[in-house]
Amino acid sequence: MASNLTSPFVIVLNDEGTYSLHVEPTPEALTHLAAKAVVFWGQKAIERRGVFHLALSGGSTPKALYELLATEHYARQLFWDRVHLWWGDERNVPSDHADSNYRMARQALIENVPIPPQNVHRVRTELGPVQAAAHYEAELMFAFGLMEIDEETGAILVRGEARPRFDLILLGLGDDGHTASLFPGTEALAVQDRWVVANAVPKLNADRITFTYPLINAADSVLFLVSGGSKAATLKQVLLGDVQPAVLPAQGIAPLTGKLFWMCDAAAAAQVAVGPGYPQDGEFVYRRASAADG
Repeated sequence: MASNLTSPFVIVLNDEGTYSLHVEPTPEALTHLAAKAVVFWGQKAIERRGVFHLALSGGSTPKALYELLATEHYARQLFWDRVHLWWGDERNVPSDHADSNYRMARQALIENVPIPPQNVHRVRTELGPVQAAAHYEAELMFAFGLMEIDEETGAILVRGEARPRFDLILLGLGDDGHTASLFPGTEALAVQDRWVVANAVPKLNADRITFTYPLINAADSVLFLVSGGSKAATLKQVLLGDVQPAVLPAQGIAPLTGKLFWMCDAAAAAQVAVGPGYPQDGEFVYRRASAADG
């Protein structure tokens, strides 16, 4: 069904005002909003700390975003030598495979902006899923200054129990409620002591490498991008249904001290809200959860 929405609107999803739903009339408007958001957080991070750590996601909606970020209008607004790119999840395929999230981002963005090769942190899938996850976790720890090598002994030193804190993590929403490669009923959902793991996904008969909840929820900002009417029913379940992250893993994304943004086009949001008022059939999951916690 075509949407009559002509103006964007925002709905606050929790009592603290840190989680919000942004709805744009069209997929194109959504992509521009997301590009502006990436540039904003990138500029803010670089001004504050001199570096911008951005985790990318796969899928058609992010691809349109990456292509837009590579255009002259947006690309010139970031100091790309200060940007570090990571991936929230990756498929267990070679880096030049058509299904590779890295390959998609390389073609849509990386080859078209002046980012140094050493700032592009792909998942080393050639190591196999378990070793690739361990390698990626170590690379994260070194990059975020949480691990170092003792110059005298060569020993690896880990600094406390701190988590890598991304400036911005981009996520998508699967038809089954998964996000990154956190799929319903999989073992990675219960992991609390790792930042990156290999995750067997029986429904796909495949292994994935994925960020875990603790790493994602430590981010300064998390941004979901959801587009198209095919996602409307799932988005309604995630935002308005019962709180059951084991069934709808996207519900488990709730930054501890950061901000969460759901950015959708009107078609994706059609069963959640068609205007700035709250939906008539219940409260949002996040508001319900925060009320219960209080």
